[in-house]
Amino acid sequence: MKNKKSKHGSNKAKAFKKDLRKEILSIFKSNPRKPLNHKQVSSTLGIKDGGIRGLIQAILDEEVTTGKLIEESRGKYLLAKVEQSTIEGTIQITRFGRGFLIVDGNPNDIPIPKGETGTALWGDRVEVVMASHARKPKGRVVSIVKRARKQYVGIMEMGRRTNFAIPTDQKIHIDFFIPEENLNGAEQGQKVVIEIESWDDAGDSPIGRIVEVLGQPGDNNVEMHAILVEFGLPYAFDDEVLSDADKIPKEITQTDVKARRDMRKVTTFTIDPADAKDFDDALSVQQIEDGNWEVGVHIADVSHYLQPGTVLDDEAFERATSVYLVDRTIPMLPEVLSNELCSLRPNEDKLCFSAVFELDENGVLKKEWFGRTVIHSDRRFSYEEAQDVIESGKGDFDKEILQLDKMAKQMRKARFQKGGIDFNTEEVKFNLAEDGKPLGVYIKAMKDSNKLIEDFMLLANTRVASAVGNPKKGDPKTFVYRVHDKPDPEKLNSLRQFALHFGYRMPAPTVNNAEKLISDLLKEVQGKPEEDTIKVMAIRSMAKAEYSTNNLGHFG
Repeated sequence: MKNKKSKHGSNKAKAFKKDLRKEILSIFKSNPRKPLNHKQVSSTLGIKDGGIRGLIQAILDEEVTTGKLIEESRGKYLLAKVEQSTIEGTIQITRFGRGFLIVDGNPNDIPIPKGETGTALWGDRVEVVMASHARKPKGRVVSIVKRARKQYVGIMEMGRRTNFAIPTDQKIHIDFFIPEENLNGAEQGQKVVIEIESWDDAGDSPIGRIVEVLGQPGDNNVEMHAILVEFGLPYAFDDEVLSDADKIPKEITQTDVKARRDMRKVTTFTIDPADAKDFDDALSVQQIEDGNWEVGVHIADVSHYLQPGTVLDDEAFERATSVYLVDRTIPMLPEVLSNELCSLRPNEDKLCFSAVFELDENGVLKKEWFGRTVIHSDRRFSYEEAQDVIESGKGDFDKEILQLDKMAKQMRKARFQKGGIDFNTEEVKFNLAEDGKPLGVYIKAMKDSNKLIEDFMLLANTRVASAVGNPKKGDPKTFVYRVHDKPDPEKLNSLRQFALHFGYRMPAPTVNNAEKLISDLLKEVQGKPEEDTIKVMAIRSMAKAEYSTNNLGHFG
């Protein structure tokens, strides 16, 4: 009887050691590139018993002998060989913990079961190993290549012993544990910005720290800052960037003027939304001796102030563009540049890049010139003020505005006759209270003053692209073009089927008739109740415009 008990105990010990060995190797397979010591393995398994910890150390040494592990440094072990090849991709995780790996160039997502997403969060770049002998493809996350985000927004839930930040982004499937020393003054219910401090065990919550307390949910500024954080948009400039901006000379020197075409005596004005804070472009206009009109399209010469390799230039490159929210602008450049030096404000000399055109009465192009200028804006118009001049025929610079409007309409007509497409869409705008909360919405229609600016900006863009892309002498220079490919015939067929429900019959799409199909359809629906709906579907049928150094042209 005694021998049977001894044998039974021995079998249990062997089975326990076998299971323990399996668990240990599983940890290393989940972290194939991470060296671990026996304490880290024990902690991951939740083992505090000193005897079992000693057994774990013994198993680690045995697996070095078998060749499954290597002792990378004293007491630190590493998987000797990753048994499966890894696939890299971007992960998406549902709120229930199931994942899907999106692999570049592969139309099929790879499922990742709940519990196998490791320490990944939505949008992270990860490495995945495929499960062997599975009926359907499925993977397991083995490492994080790159986090999609550095910061997350959450709302504090504070308990007696534990504090958690609950993510506001529904795509983040797990809460953040915030130790007392990482609270940074955060209180119950406040909206906060979190950074992950560590996350070694997928079975536990990531340990976070509060880097900023935004304030109470519902407050307009708090919510706007939360949006910026969630989209990775900066809402403040570092002191070093601001200091660099403040050092820029504010005065325009005679040397600057002599190096440019001086257009300060030519009538010049800006036309922008009434709530615009900075003015990026301006129009100048004067009648010349032969009766033709000289029209200048001017944009602020930012390159005069931003030198390559400077802190300012690096910051602008990182931001790439200004971002416009409902109640504010997040500028690409500090205010001294965006709202002052590079804003074409009235009654101030400004340095510009300009496209200057000679046009006849009907807007037919006769000559063009491109280069650096210095200008002086005489007046700032809102779109509404310029529209009043166009409709009444009276007001400041009425002769100039009416002539520009006449030429713009002629250029627009000629463009449409050549196959240009008129997507004259309406824009929804918000009425805001002083605290930024929306009071209501209204429709902002494109009127002649808006179209006037659009037509002359389009003229400048197309002529500059043509001049660079088709030079009279030598090869084209490297240039960034805004290109727009032709619509996909399959999408045009979908549009055709959609239009048929409203009684509009479109011919079958071919390689060469896309412009005419869309243009004819838009003319046919003009003024009809379904016009806006069909316009939206027509826009969706088109390829997206993008920027490229390869000049593919611009559809429509």
